[in-house]
Amino acid sequence: MNAIIDVGGGQRGIYGAGVFDRLLDEGIEFDCCIGVSAGSANLASYLAKQKGRNYRFYSDYASRKEYMSLSNFRTHGSYVDLNFVYSVLTDSTGEDPLNFRNLHRYKGKFFVVATENSTGKPHYFENKDIGFDNFKVFHASSTLPVVCNSCEIDGEKYYDGGISDPVPIDKAFEEGCEKAVVILTRPVEFRNNGKIDNLCAKVIRKNHPMISQCLEVRHKIYNDSIDKLVALEKQGKCLIVSPDDCCSVNTLSTEKHHLDLLYKKGYNDARRIMDYI
Repeated sequence: MNAIIDVGGGQRGIYGAGVFDRLLDEGIEFDCCIGVSAGSANLASYLAKQKGRNYRFYSDYASRKEYMSLSNFRTHGSYVDLNFVYSVLTDSTGEDPLNFRNLHRYKGKFFVVATENSTGKPHYFENKDIGFDNFKVFHASSTLPVVCNSCEIDGEKYYDGGISDPVPIDKAFEEGCEKAVVILTRPVEFRNNGKIDNLCAKVIRKNHPMISQCLEVRHKIYNDSIDKLVALEKQGKCLIVSPDDCCSVNTLSTEKHHLDLLYKKGYNDARRIMDYI
């Protein structure tokens, strides 16, 4: 059984969008798909067989003030309006609906990683948690502290899955996968120094102590996970697909030229996957 993991990374996720569009062109499928944050949305469009849909969200919709802006923060307390992303745009009556019928037909395992606010532990939503015009699991997985309000599902509040399990390679092996393709949105040499996470941790410590604790150690978990991936790749157990350069794209970038460059890198780099699987 093979797996593909997309770790997300905000607007850098357009790299993964390029990878998945190439996989759709080549007709490549996986037995298990695991998405973190924006990576979960990438996988949804891939499994729904909607080439180009992810690209539009990063390159077109993200520049709209309804998507992310200071006015959103003033009116909703959330710089990125994920309800606009995963409901207004994505629902069946939205501007760019997700093909739920195709997504529902996928018979493999699909996990969406989020972080429980009450415990700081990862929560792995499954296929069955996604319903017609009910895409809150993607909302939960993408909810960045400070930038976004928490997302509530069945009485639990959730934040971004990358806080607790930024590179869920262990989850893939626990599910019985023998090989895994892991899409990173930073060069594999990158190591997180934790400065931004520690700053965010201080801001939310009073109201969200468990999430704050997770943020304080996330950089170490990420760095250890990348070291583990590198070792696994040498053993032939995984393939790391990552850009050699982020093309000046960061978590909240909207510069179309830079986004296009990173998308093309993803599309081209995906050729390595065909040989691997």
